[in-house]
Amino acid sequence: MELQAVIDYCSSKKAVTQEFPFDDTTLVFKVSGKMFALMGLEPPHGLNLKCDPIYAAALRQKYKGIIPGYHMNKKHWNTVNFDSDVPGRLICELIDHSYKLVAAKLPKSVKTELGL
Repeated sequence: MELQAVIDYCSSKKAVTQEFPFDDTTLVFKVSGKMFALMGLEPPHGLNLKCDPIYAAALRQKYKGIIPGYHMNKKHWNTVNFDSDVPGRLICELIDHSYKLVAAKLPKSVKTELGL
């Protein structure tokens, strides 16, 4: 999956903002102020996504391109490498999964606004 396609997909979700809180090469996507994805803009391109721990472990066993989250809580975050065996369709599904996990922890009023 191409870098710009991932940026566009993450940005298309409701209440998503982009920022560079760590450095000028790590783009962070937040839903209502809570981080759900981090992306390195310099090669090799990878995307850190929150993930259910059991699902995260299963994905790591199935795909070489999915590893424990780089600089993240390795139980709850995966790093997905773009130039790997991970299909683009699955990357989009994992972005959706991360977004929903993070949004589920938001206040009820915010979840209602997001349609969750």
